[in-house]
Parts: sequence; structure tokens; C-alpha cells
Amino acid sequence: VTAAPPFAVFKGWEEQKSAQTVFACDVLIDAILGSGFRPPVSGVYAEAIAKINAYTAPVIAVDIPSGADADVMGEQTGAVARADAIVTFTVPRPAHIFGNLTIGPTIVAPIGSPDAVIQSSLNLNVITPKDIAPLIAPRPRDSNKGMYGHVLVIGGSVGKAGAAAMAGFSALRAGAGLVTVATPTSVLPTVAGFHPELMTEPLAKTDAGSISLQALKALERVAEKKTVLAIGPGISRHEETAELVRTIVLHSEIPIVLDADGLNAFEGQAKDLNRRVRGERTGTAEKNAILVLTPHPGEMSRLAGLLTAAIQRDRINVALSFAKEHGVILVLKGDRTIVADPSGEAWVNPTGNPGMATGGTGDILTGIVAGMIAQNPDRAFEAVLAAVYLHGLAGDIASESVGEHSLVGTDLVRSLPEAFERVRVDAAQESLRVGGRNHGILS
Repeated sequence: VTAAPPFAVFKGWEEQKSAQTVFACDVLIDAILGSGFRPPVSGVYAEAIAKINAYTAPVIAVDIPSGADADVMGEQTGAVARADAIVTFTVPRPAHIFGNLTIGPTIVAPIGSPDAVIQSSLNLNVITPKDIAPLIAPRPRDSNKGMYGHVLVIGGSVGKAGAAAMAGFSALRAGAGLVTVATPTSVLPTVAGFHPELMTEPLAKTDAGSISLQALKALERVAEKKTVLAIGPGISRHEETAELVRTIVLHSEIPIVLDADGLNAFEGQAKDLNRRVRGERTGTAEKNAILVLTPHPGEMSRLAGLLTAAIQRDRINVALSFAKEHGVILVLKGDRTIVADPSGEAWVNPTGNPGMATGGTGDILTGIVAGMIAQNPDRAFEAVLAAVYLHGLAGDIASESVGEHSLVGTDLVRSLPEAFERVRVDAAQESLRVGGRNHGILS
């Protein structure tokens, strides 16, 4: 439904009134063109949008700012009304999430739409505290560390020891019962000295100081009885190390989180990922075949063989297509990180800020994802959603004290305990509100 037809009388009416009279209000509600509109804007609507954009008081858009294309994931073309806030209904559209349509919040309000109507559109969801709170519920009094999983981080190399250490400690902060970092002897003292709670395992090294293929047998032994593997932080692009990564990913029967140069090991060989998931080499059960990939757009470009610009223009569909084709859980990092699964569902993360564009934050996400899966191996996809939300929220909390320009990766680790608590509080408040599916505030 749109207010456009009745608004056609605006021009003649406005000519009889001064602009001062027409816009003499404290707040302007823009309900001219809705999400069903497709550009370009012309005639009286273009004139109205120009007047809205010249208006100095707050503007609240109903559904979507007039002139915007609801399905555009990037920059809008043509005339679009400015908005200080947006109130949309039932589920957000891509432009609400990626379009930078407002300087304020986008509020998604439930109106009782049936699930069939919701599912008929793009299967896009927004992660909310209520979605993930069950995964961070209070622990029973008789808890022991064995109940919360054992993460094995495989990574580190000369010059990149910190990446493996940050991933390991982040997994602990996320709640994993135990974390071991398997790393080459060249950097083991650095990793071991990062935090006393981390256990370490020395591995054979290449001449370049990365993990050697000769470490494979040792890794097979170390990986026994581990809950989840986190492969890639600081591991390097050395070809011998890349071969080791490919061998582990394709043969291991343990859930894996693959990041950084672990992803780059599959550049031009993404189809091999299917062989693990389908069990052609391992005969594993579906649960054990879980593979989570966490690329940033550059790594995604190398994996998918697409230009980075093309990925950024169509982030949701690129993520969904890759997840479905290769049977993986895909976390496409960036502004409004996308989490896609093979069933065709995509979730958008509303947390995070530009200050997180700094070295180490990706390694910390890898650790949080692994830590959450370690505690929830039967709910891996939900664990990934929780990890992504908490990671961004920790970044938001950190920026409150250090600002965006000065934020560093370890600030997120320090802020993670408060992020957990905020999720619990926000989820409780959300439960008190009467609402429908996936409503909330996007920004």
C-alpha cells in the first residue's frame, strides 16, 4: 500500500499554501512511496522529495524513505528522501540493511503477518538477542570444564604468532572449557606466553617458520577427542602448510572453523570442500561434517572466483549461493556481516562498527565461533549466529571507551564478558514486548 495516488493532489494544494505553512511541523512523516516502488522518481514525487530533503526538522520514514529501491544492497540512484529514522514492518528488506538510508535507527515492527507471507520473500533474518540468549543461559552448579568442549586452534607462524594466540584466548572468553593451540616450534614460546590458560602443542616447522606437512601425524594425535578445530589464524600461505590445511579439512571428522590463510589454501579449489561435507573421503556423519568459513570480501573473492566489487554489490545472494553449492556455513564478514547456511537461510548481523577494521578482529571472531560451537556442537548454526552477534557487540562496547580510531583487536576480548551480559539483559527486555518474528532495531 502506498500513499502515492492521494499525494498526486499535493502539488496543486501546495501551490495554494506557502512552503512555510506546509512544513510548519516538529516532525515530518514520509509515507509517500513504499517498498513496492521502483525508481526513477519523477514529477510531483521528485518535487516532494526535494522539499523533504530541504526540511530541517526530523523526518521519520514509513516502510522506506520515498524514492528508495527496497532491493538495492548498495548506493541508491536518483532522488531519495532523507530520513532520521525508519519504521518498517514484519521483515527488513536488503536496502534497510545495506542501503545507509537513515542516520538513525531502522525499527522493524510486527503487524501479525502470517509465516507464509514472510517466507515468500527473500529468506532474510536479523540476529537479535532473543535468538541467541538460549545458548548463553546460566550454567548448572555442577558444571565442569569437560562439559563445555575442547577447542584446538591450528595456526601461527613466524611474524603471525599473535593471531593464533588471540583466537585461542577468544575461544576461552567465549566459554570453551579447554583450548589448545597447536603451533610451530618457531613461535610456541610467544603463543604460550600470551595467556597462562592456553595449552600449547609444538609442531614441526618449515624453513619459513610455518607448520610443516611433517606435523600431520602429530596433529592427528592431538585432534583426538577435540570438539572443534579452528584452522587458519596466522598459519601463512606457505605451500607445504596449505597442503597440510587441505589434508586436515578433507579428512578430519571434527567440526571445523576455517579462516584467514586456511581459506586461502582452497583458492581455486573450492569444489574440494564438497568432498568433505558429502563424506566422500571420510564417511562422516552430517554433524561431524560441519564446516564454517569466515572470509572477508577479499578472501571470498579468491574462494568464489569473483571480483570483490561484485561480491559487495550482492552480498546476500553471493553468500547464499556459495553456502548452498558447497554445503557450508558461510560467514561473509563486513558491514552487516552475513551468515548463510546450505538450506537457503541468510541472517544479517546488526552489531559492529568501522573501528573493527583493524588487524586481529577476524582471528578473535574465529576463536569466538569455535568456542560457541564447542559448547553447542548440536546447534552449530545457532552457535555461529551467537558468535557473530557477540563479536560485533564486543566491538561496539569497546568503541564506547576507546573510540573507533583507537580500537584494537584485544579490546574486543576484554569487552566480551560485558557483551554476554548485555545480550542476556536485552533478550529479557525483548521477551517482555509483544511482537512477532525477528523484529528489532537494525542500527
